[in-house]
Order: sequence, then structure tokens, then C-alpha cells
Amino acid sequence: MNSFAQRSELRDLHDKVVAGERLSDADALRLFESKDINAVGAMADFARQRKVGNRASYILNRYINYSNYCILSCQFCSFARKKRDADGFELSIDQIVQKAREALALGITELHIVGGLHPSLPFSYYVDFLKALKALDPQLQLKCFTAIEILHLAWLAKKSVEQTLIELKEAGLASLTGGGAEIFRKEVREQIARGKESAEEYLDVHRIWHRLGGRSTCTMLYGHVETLADRVDHLRQLRALQDETHGFTGFVALPYQPENNGIPVNTPPTGFDQLRTLAVSRLYLDNFDHITAYWVGMGLKLAQVALSYGADDLHGTILEEHIFHMAGAKSPQLQTEAEMVKAILETGRVPVQRNTFYEPMKVWESTTNAIEPSQIKSQVLKDNLATA
Repeated sequence: MNSFAQRSELRDLHDKVVAGERLSDADALRLFESKDINAVGAMADFARQRKVGNRASYILNRYINYSNYCILSCQFCSFARKKRDADGFELSIDQIVQKAREALALGITELHIVGGLHPSLPFSYYVDFLKALKALDPQLQLKCFTAIEILHLAWLAKKSVEQTLIELKEAGLASLTGGGAEIFRKEVREQIARGKESAEEYLDVHRIWHRLGGRSTCTMLYGHVETLADRVDHLRQLRALQDETHGFTGFVALPYQPENNGIPVNTPPTGFDQLRTLAVSRLYLDNFDHITAYWVGMGLKLAQVALSYGADDLHGTILEEHIFHMAGAKSPQLQTEAEMVKAILETGRVPVQRNTFYEPMKVWESTTNAIEPSQIKSQVLKDNLATA
């Protein structure tokens, strides 16, 4: 680890990280409050290297929002619309399938599908579009629905959350998305997402899914009205559930987008704050293998830097992202695979195309030379021996 981390005011935390000791909530708060971003980043980079080596991943995926009609009115949300709004939309199953067919032709391996809590679509609509998508390509991985959507679907189906998840899994659901976590503290949720599910309900949906053998990601929306202590509390609850179920594949920190919504925030997350948040997340979430720098919210250039501050994943190519862009994000609507590979190589990392579960599908040695899936197992063994 860089010597400045050893010399800083965080020397005792540096020693804990090197020893592999778990950081406390107080430790995490100290890291958040520290202005020594280089020391915090160096510790996070050390922890990342020890956890995942020199690789950085991405996924070939497409976003599909089936509808933006929603019965909720979350204050921070720029995506949701009511039936009376002229810019509301609702896709038919045939339209969803056509979007998926076009994306499959481009080589995507995952569909990421979420929407608003639609006031009238029946439960059968969701089951049927999962089945129709799976019929297109049995290998296509369907990462769909936030926890609040699952609660809504259970209400529609008049079934328990567990039975609802079982039926969705049988229809083709591969993974739950991590969206909707926002900030867990009740007082903050009241300010930004009144009427949405509680922290306990969010965690319980994921707990049930994990117990059914499912995997999911999780998130934190930061940089609005929460305190640094609120962030630590949020991460604490995610770490505790991961200790219990080991069902989270990765953590995604989502920087708040301040435009086009009802929460006035004078200073949105700065570059300093975004790097700090990813670094502290890597150090505190010691039972998570993967930390994602979400380029849609950060911009690709800052996401590149984040690969030296604890992150090991840049998320995906993301065709047609709506939610962040309707909130004011200025990043492109998509990145090509070539752009993702180039961005990772420029940081000195080895680019890895992954699947939904962060398993390697292709390892790039250069922008033109990739190790195909049949060779990956031997290459991973070689890398492990080299770093042992």
C-alpha cells in the first residue's frame, strides 16, 4: 500500500485493513469525514486488489423500462408519471420482446428491466413477458424488478412475497435489481420517498429471494439530504444481510441527480464525494466481492478514476437508460463494448466481460485480443498462481 496511507491520521485504520480486520461503524464514519482522499483511496485500492486482483469488469446489457406510470410520488424521482401525463408510457409484451430481440443481435447477455408501480397492469403481464423473453434465448439473463415492485406484484397477485418470487423465478427471473434502497434511515425516507417500502421491507424481499437460491445487487442513493452517519447506517444493514445470506453479488453506489425533482439540493455529489463513497464502501463492505462505479451517474472518466478507489466494475453498456437521464444525468445513453474495454485498459486493469452474476465470460489482453470463454478457466488459474 502507498506510504502516505501509512503516514496519515488514518494509520490505525490502515493497519486494520492490512490485517484483514473488520471496520466498525465508527471507523467508517472516520473514513467518510477524512479529507485525506488519497489515503482512503489507497486503502480501498489495497482491499480491492486483495479481493479481486487486477481485473475490472463490465457487462453487455440493455435497459428496458416497461412503463413509467406509478402510483407513488417519490420526491426525488423524475421518472414516474401519472396516467394523465402526456409523456407517460407503457410497453406491450410484443414491444418488450422486439427491444430484446434487437439487443440480442448486438450481443447483450442481460436485460435489466424495471418500471413504476403500474396502477392497472395484471400480475400475468409480468409473468408473461418473462416467459416471452426467456423463449427468445434460454441463455439470456433477466435481471428485473426492485424490492418495491416485488411487493406491488405480490399485492396484485394476492400472494405472499415468497410465492410471488417463486412464480417469477419459474417464469425466467434470474436476479433481482438493487434499486429502491435509497437511504434506509426512516427519517430520510420520509423526506425523499414517502409511501415507499421501509428499509425492513426492502431487506426482507432480498432475504427471501436469497433463501430461494436467488442472487441480487444492492444500492445506496447518496448526496441529497442524508448525513454521513446515515450512509454508514445504510451500509451496516447491507453488510448484516450479506453476513446472513451471502446473496448479494455486488454493491452499486448511486450519486443523486439534483435536476427535475422535488428535493432541493444546492450541491450534488462532487467528484471527491463520489470517490470517497466508493472507497469507504469497499473498505466497510468487506463481505462484498464487487463494488460498481456506475458510469451513468458519474460519467465514464470519473468512473475510470474510481477503479483506483476501490471499484472493480463499471456496470454495463446500458442501451437506453431513462431513469438517471430524466433526472438530469448528462452521460451518454450507452457505451460500446470497445469503449468500455478501452476505458479499463487505460487504467492499467484487465478488462473482463462478466455475466449477471459477475462470472467472467471474456478476458481482454488488449483492445483487439480477447481470451474466449473456453480459455478463461485456465487463465484464471494462471492469474491466481501468479498472485499467490
